[in-house]
Amino acid sequence: MWTLDDTARLGDTLGVRTPLRLIGVVAAALIFATACDDSPLTDPSGPGDLLPTDTAGAAAAQASLASLTVSDQHPMTGYSRERFPHWRKTGANCDVRDAVLQRDGKDVKLDGCNVTTGTWYSWYDAKTYTDPLQVDIDHMVPLANAWRSGADKWTDDKRSDFANDMDRPQLFAVSASANRSKGDQDPSTWKPTNHDVWCEYAKDWIAVKSYWKLNVTEKERAALAAMLATCA
Repeated sequence: MWTLDDTARLGDTLGVRTPLRLIGVVAAALIFATACDDSPLTDPSGPGDLLPTDTAGAAAAQASLASLTVSDQHPMTGYSRERFPHWRKTGANCDVRDAVLQRDGKDVKLDGCNVTTGTWYSWYDAKTYTDPLQVDIDHMVPLANAWRSGADKWTDDKRSDFANDMDRPQLFAVSASANRSKGDQDPSTWKPTNHDVWCEYAKDWIAVKSYWKLNVTEKERAALAAMLATCA
């Protein structure tokens, strides 16, 4: 079973991930060039051990959570997914979705930029998939939740930056069933069925909301605090 031991820690700053995760959309071509040779998410013991890397200690996450603005949800008036333009092109026929599938997969094969085969470990539900059609790209903080949390005041360009953000722990290849079960819910109403990743999930959620200065509700903050209590 995967644990959050010190050897997996990469830094004390929320949102820091492996070097590959720090490559932004503007360098997506470099993602394609490096992911096939040395994916830091690949564990030699097998695809069932592929999990996100721990980003920070629980204390740092708790401090960031405490700094978030607590408010009621904004109305959904004017919302549509088109107000968060994605997926951005990253050269040729490639886009951010292709990049995330390649980054998070093992033994990924391409037809041009299109991912055709590979193995993906869905850390939300601890299941492994070999068909890319069974894998979705999840926004850690869903687009509709971001809208209700303050993104309704942004420009469409900023919303597009958010929807295509590969620098923060915002985009993950997970099972389509888990992604669709989650929908636009926050941790007060939806959590991964894999309880072992609740700590990491909470830290990632907080990292994204902290960077993008999005609000949380009282129930959301309480749920995140409870999830952080599971951190080892």
